[in-house]
Amino acid sequence: MHLTTAAAVRSTLRVVRPFHTFEGEGFPVRRPFPQPELPLVDPFLMVDQVGPHVLGPGEAKGAPPHPHRGFETIQYVIEGAMEDIDSAGHRRVVHPGEVQWLTAGSGLVHLARPTPGLLADGGPQHLLQIWVNLPARLKSTPPRVQYGSAPGDIPRVVTEDGGAELTVIAGSTHGVRGPFETHTPVLVVHARLAAGGRAGFTVPAGHSAMLYVLSGTAATPDARLPDGHLAILGRDAERFTVKAPEDAAEVLVLAGQPLGEPVARTGPFVMNTAAEIRQAQMDYQHGLMGHIDLTGHVDV
Repeated sequence: MHLTTAAAVRSTLRVVRPFHTFEGEGFPVRRPFPQPELPLVDPFLMVDQVGPHVLGPGEAKGAPPHPHRGFETIQYVIEGAMEDIDSAGHRRVVHPGEVQWLTAGSGLVHLARPTPGLLADGGPQHLLQIWVNLPARLKSTPPRVQYGSAPGDIPRVVTEDGGAELTVIAGSTHGVRGPFETHTPVLVVHARLAAGGRAGFTVPAGHSAMLYVLSGTAATPDARLPDGHLAILGRDAERFTVKAPEDAAEVLVLAGQPLGEPVARTGPFVMNTAAEIRQAQMDYQHGLMGHIDLTGHVDV
């Protein structure tokens, strides 16, 4: 059945401005959530955008060793390159167009640092960090890392009218499916919209859906979205659309099935109760999430 009426398209519930902060060793991020007015969009816990900017020699910064438990992280590198290391023994450089999908589960220690070349010479950098919650029954799942490389693993598709190119990181849309096995049904898409271009998406009614503008100006049928703004969409229909009304724009499309569970979080731990948070802190302090060997670098 084709959805043809305006009522069948999701409305925009609210538009949220991002705030700016610093993470890791002091690199700047633009963050639409979490923030006081929007702590999460179930099942998504966080979206951070680093860049786009051009770094000078010696300016690149990373995130020193830090623990994770109870959720998943998606690192999507658009420009630049980062080296990721964790206490489970994974170690790899994530290049432009590539993704690291880290399921922290029961817990591990992780770091991300600029490659020697980026640190020494500088250059463009642009990446996203997205956190996805795990349901209570999977918070103790063993840690796992998945990698996706462009163009081999992560599919791109151009819409029929040629107005948008979609990089499908997770979930299924426009006849293609992202490469990652997910614990929660989610859709993660990087949409590059030409001037005047548009893209439509279909997800189950009841799933959360949002649009974050990475650059340019985008629009839904009932709201204008400046650069850096996030649109939270209603859940009462399956279809939603985004367009670039004037110049080209880039948009992060996120949708997923809400968990509907209590959320207790402190920094890098996301559990269901305060007692579980305290246990995670103790386990980390006692070294039960492992340690990282900081010597050497991965060959680029």
